[in-house]
Amino acid sequence: MGMVYTTEGVSTSTITATGDVASVPARVLSMYIVGAASAGSVVLKDSSGGSTLATINTPAGATLTQNIDFGSEGLNFKTNPHATLTNIASVLFVYG
Repeated sequence: MGMVYTTEGVSTSTITATGDVASVPARVLSMYIVGAASAGSVVLKDSSGGSTLATINTPAGATLTQNIDFGSEGLNFKTNPHATLTNIASVLFVYG
């Protein structure tokens, strides 16, 4: 994979299973989702047991991708962003 260049204060994280996107409070700016053979979803919560901020449903298709942009302000996670993946190959997050 090539180098990912980001603006100062902006980071990236890729996960392939349910877990924390970052271990600090952050604003998720965008996501690049790679689906699996079955329809799935990405559920974003403010920490693993916190409030759900977004649920993104994905179509079936192992090669299908979705790019989700949350705008310049992003989604604000006061504790830390956590993603529950169901039938998802991977998700690249851009956060700051």
